[in-house]
Amino acid sequence: MKKYLGIILCLAVVLACAVVFAACGESKPAESDTYKIAVVTDVGQLMDKGFNQGTYEGAKKYAEEHNISYKYYQPANGSDASDNDRIDAMKQAITNGAEIIVAPGFLQATAMSTVAEQNPNVKFVFVDGWALGKSKTTGYSYDNVTAIVYKEQESGYLAGYAAVMEGYTKLGFTGGGGGGNPAVNRFGYGFIQGAEAAAAEKGVNVEMKYSFMYGDTFSASTELQTQISGWYAAGTQVVFSCGGSMFQSVKSAAGEYPDAKIIGVDVDQSGESEKVITSAVKGLSVSVERVLGQYFDGKWDTELANKAQNLGAAEDSTGLPTDTWRLKNFTVEQYTEVLNKIKSGEIVPKSEVPEDVTAGLTKVTVTIEK
Repeated sequence: MKKYLGIILCLAVVLACAVVFAACGESKPAESDTYKIAVVTDVGQLMDKGFNQGTYEGAKKYAEEHNISYKYYQPANGSDASDNDRIDAMKQAITNGAEIIVAPGFLQATAMSTVAEQNPNVKFVFVDGWALGKSKTTGYSYDNVTAIVYKEQESGYLAGYAAVMEGYTKLGFTGGGGGGNPAVNRFGYGFIQGAEAAAAEKGVNVEMKYSFMYGDTFSASTELQTQISGWYAAGTQVVFSCGGSMFQSVKSAAGEYPDAKIIGVDVDQSGESEKVITSAVKGLSVSVERVLGQYFDGKWDTELANKAQNLGAAEDSTGLPTDTWRLKNFTVEQYTEVLNKIKSGEIVPKSEVPEDVTAGLTKVTVTIEK
């Protein structure tokens, strides 16, 4: 018996040593792992084929190319996450060693301002946000926060223009955020402007259904699917799905009709369905890589502190992905011509969304569903 106990003891010692050596072979001992770059997601899932995913992929790409540790954090309660859930996620990131926190979505504002003031040595990137300025209650200057803003109206314009030039005259737009998300609103108003411009150029009339119903949380729902199915059944040819996981409901609705088409948003969603003819994209990954590069190059104080970078076509941060689109009549050459006019300022899609988005239209009839 002693002989067997001795053998067992020896095996245990060998196994323990093997574990120790395996840990020592890692780049960092497990017990002291820190993650310098953190991504705190917006509502919805990380890999949402939209905003969260594009932001995360930019941070991941930069981190891996520069051998910097990174980690993502999803606030508790998913689509029902509160400010306190977001605050907890950011604090956990800091506990885990975050030097810089990248957080997409305007809903991050309260949590970010709270945690940034409590942690002045940590940097924050407010994607789709704004420069926070100074706290009205404490006077704190948010010099540890920078913002990335996009000219979504440009991508929306190009999507609407392309759809009408392709030959579609019955369009739909469904947006997330319940009408309270500035970025989504700019996408939608740009879509109207682009459709109007192309319709005037072609001498055709266009009908557009326009709605923010069922998109408050950017989530898929049976209600949204039913609404969009009704649109397709009534003759809508292509729907601009502008709201993260809402895409899944639009995709399911389109699947019921052979000729139904979709325009994706934020990132190239062509791989999600053959129904996607193009996507109104923003350079999420590119812009996040850009800001992280500025930070790690020591340019925070001179280029980022309490500032917002408003990125558009001129910075290759808005547009349509021509390599994957399924447009047959509207050519890449025609698209490039319009894109270059936006880059040069010859065409300037309006960013300020009026209370009445139908004002001034002559070729597009918009039916708003509330």
